Amino acid sequence: MKVLRQTHRAGEPTLFGQAWRSCVRLTRRASAGLQACLISTLLVALTCAAALPEELSVTPASMTRIGTVDDRFQSYNVEMVEVTGGRFWKPYGPITSDAHSDLYEYRPPIDLANSRLRRLAAALAPAYVRVSGTWANTTYFADSDSAPSAPPSGFNGVLTRQQWRGVVDFSRAVGAEIVTSFAISPGTRDAAGVWAPDQARRLLAYTRSIRGTIAAAEFMNEPNLAEMGGAPAGYDAAEYGRDFEVFHSLVKKNFPEIKVLGPGTVGETASASELLAASGRSGVDAFSYHHYGTLSERCSGTSAPGAALSEEWLSRTDQTLTFYRFLRDQFESSKPIWLTETAEAACGGNRWAATFLDTFRYLDQLGRLARAGVQVVMHNTLAASDYGLLDEKTFAPRPNYWGALLWRQLMGSTVLDSGVPIQTGLHVYAHCQRGTPGGVSLLIINTDRNAPRSLMLPTGLLRYTLEAASLRDADVRLNGRPLALGPGDELPPIAGAPTTANTVTFKPATITFLAIPAAGNNTCR
Repeated sequence: MKVLRQTHRAGEPTLFGQAWRSCVRLTRRASAGLQACLISTLLVALTCAAALPEELSVTPASMTRIGTVDDRFQSYNVEMVEVTGGRFWKPYGPITSDAHSDLYEYRPPIDLANSRLRRLAAALAPAYVRVSGTWANTTYFADSDSAPSAPPSGFNGVLTRQQWRGVVDFSRAVGAEIVTSFAISPGTRDAAGVWAPDQARRLLAYTRSIRGTIAAAEFMNEPNLAEMGGAPAGYDAAEYGRDFEVFHSLVKKNFPEIKVLGPGTVGETASASELLAASGRSGVDAFSYHHYGTLSERCSGTSAPGAALSEEWLSRTDQTLTFYRFLRDQFESSKPIWLTETAEAACGGNRWAATFLDTFRYLDQLGRLARAGVQVVMHNTLAASDYGLLDEKTFAPRPNYWGALLWRQLMGSTVLDSGVPIQTGLHVYAHCQRGTPGGVSLLIINTDRNAPRSLMLPTGLLRYTLEAASLRDADVRLNGRPLALGPGDELPPIAGAPTTANTVTFKPATITFLAIPAAGNNTCR
């Protein structure tokens, strides 16, 4: 098989193809000859297929650049309802409990000054923190030191000055620039139903007055679900376009430092195209969309942990991006793409979103989208419900957080062509190594639950393998050692295992980062 790997060139017939052509020629001679050749050809094919994983090799020094991503590429959401306090997706109880007994649970305002929360968030910096979500569409900003005890008519929640100052302080402390959206409910509208910018202006002006900054903003959260999010009944694309123009004018005339994002829709629906067309006269600085692979059990969606490593499940990221890239190219062809909300499943995530099993989806999604040129990916959420990177009550790291930490430490903003296309069971992504001139980092995901995979590398490296005793475990190991915070909430050492140049094997259902500081890749200098 090594002869095959060394001699085959693009455009030349493979050993399998050569054997098959020989068989076709022999059909003119004798059926017995054909039967013998068919058997021989089949044996060649089976042998090649079995050997394929062992024959893959990569050359980090010569990997070419295929793009770059925002340095805050890996980011996260803190829902507005977390900041104000309120009813949000209730975390699942024991496995025997009814997932549909109560969708929501009240939670007090999140403590954004918590030292553990800040320490863990800062370890992911630089990032964006998006404070938005469905509840933001109906939240009243109380622009005074004394906030009302109940929301005014036309609103469902109250955001106080103190709470928003807490967001600004958190942003500074953890190196996460703010992204947000604004209320669009009946309380923001005039007698004719037209959106008035007073609430948005007050929030933006207050932010500026306390020397805070907002990096980017969507007009509202998920306008294709506007009525669910508090918009008037019958709200359509024409009305959205009218209101978006008011919003766009407010930002560009008074707060030009803020990037305008849009449309921020979710799902592959015709309304997404209509909304983008309606906002086309004003335009956006970056094209934004939301993606969830499914709905959670809470919303009567599907929960299929058995398919969580399947190509069908993981490729849903690509399918949604293809839909939205087509829209972007039609209306805003030169604008960068931001995925401003995503997770395993909408409505709080399924039970297994908090386990190692979802880390495959989390990291594969980052790898796919970076390779496809998406500039920013914001995970929902940092610390709320089952899809949070952190447990919402203790702020203890979940498996996805450890994956996020490794990505942040190893994967730079320059995206490389690994030379290995996505194939069943093996996904290989490559970036310049963060902070190491000439270095290359690889992310290798073995999604095969039963078979190991291998790569040949020509130089020494540091290996970081994530695995768990069971895919549904909440505890993960790095190179065989459990990952956990220290007694003072110190992050554990994230150290790679030195590995010599040779064939590197990856156990079934594991995730591995390879850091190659001496790769000598000129693109990465």
